[in-house]
Amino acid sequence: MKPYIICHMITSLDGGLHPSRWTASPDGNRAIWSAAYEAIHKTFGADGWLVGRVTMAEMSKAGPHAPAGPFDVDRTVHVARPDARSFAIAVDQHGKLHFNGGDFDGDHVIVLLGKQVSDQHLAELVADGVSYIVSDGQEMDLARLLETLGREFSIRRLLLEGGAGVNGSFLAAGLVDELSLLVAPAVDARKGSDRVIEYGQDGLAGKCELSLLSCDKLDDGLLHLKYAVKASS
Repeated sequence: MKPYIICHMITSLDGGLHPSRWTASPDGNRAIWSAAYEAIHKTFGADGWLVGRVTMAEMSKAGPHAPAGPFDVDRTVHVARPDARSFAIAVDQHGKLHFNGGDFDGDHVIVLLGKQVSDQHLAELVADGVSYIVSDGQEMDLARLLETLGREFSIRRLLLEGGAGVNGSFLAAGLVDELSLLVAPAVDARKGSDRVIEYGQDGLAGKCELSLLSCDKLDDGLLHLKYAVKASS
């Protein structure tokens, strides 16, 4: 059974993702807004959080350091920490992410990988204490990967927290159950800026439907919007 997925994001009024690029506001500041986002993150009681490759690379900041071969690795699932109870998960189809250890602030790292990933890269992850799941098809089947997360790691609830591409892919696949959007009183307005959600040339028209669950006005000019998400039939 797949985990319940909540896409939880903070954005400017025009959909910008990076607070450092936003206008200032007399109602608050970027540090306060980020703290509010993290506080709401904790209220969901999720077993872990999931991000795309680019977002995780910004946090891990590690370079390649594969151990010497020959490599004898499992090309399906590797559970590095059977006792882990909270998780930091990354989608990395081509095996480009590197780590200096198996945890982020106590959350155990799991990487979801494409079938083409090399044994050398898997060996590097094993040496760093990182768990992984390798897709069994040429294209990454996100639904099956989520089912494996639930089965192998007892994950029941996950927060999907960007970037825009991975958010769009999960929504397009009908895997998101809820959208939690914290809107800051600021604008980005830069040409070509990242969005909260992106999906190809045609977007998500006809792929999902949103129903408003709540709209809360918070301190420091923030709005918290929550929507139920349903895959279009």
